[in-house]
Amino acid sequence: MEDRELADLVPRARRGERAAREVLVRGYLRPAYAVALGIVRQPADAEDIAQESLMIALERLDQCREPERFPAWLLQSVRHRALKHLARASNHLRLVGGIDAPAAPDGEPGLPFERSRLLDALGELNQAQREVVLLHDLDEWTHAEIAGALGISETMSRQHLFVARRAMRRKLGTEGITSARGDSRPAGGFS
Repeated sequence: MEDRELADLVPRARRGERAAREVLVRGYLRPAYAVALGIVRQPADAEDIAQESLMIALERLDQCREPERFPAWLLQSVRHRALKHLARASNHLRLVGGIDAPAAPDGEPGLPFERSRLLDALGELNQAQREVVLLHDLDEWTHAEIAGALGISETMSRQHLFVARRAMRRKLGTEGITSARGDSRPAGGFS
């Protein structure tokens, strides 16, 4: 979404216009999920955090002073909630005695196993790299959109993506695999 559209849309949503709010939800729920997933690495938790963050953002739109910066404002809130969630979960695990999630069985094919491998590979990346990979490859954001939302340069966005893809290919054992377009890409749909 372009700055001009956001500059018009956010004030309309502030006034309670339902259609404007729906456009914001449709446009930013997936990116919010991607950022949350990049931090908490648990799909169900990421969904909850994304939905909660978006609901609260819509309630507090009057606090978004620059409507054209709505994506950055929202994603900062998502990051904050996700980090708080991790801190609470970490404290809870410490109190309970460190219960680990069950590992995927070896040799069992299927989506849950592949999802587990992808999440493990994402776990090898730093937070910024995970956010860029998920926003670019899952939500098809441009580097300009990512740069604006995450407060980094387009060059840094490209660098994070390059380094992250290389690390994921190494982790997934897909070095040298070539996509249909002729470039090397990691397995699992990351492009």
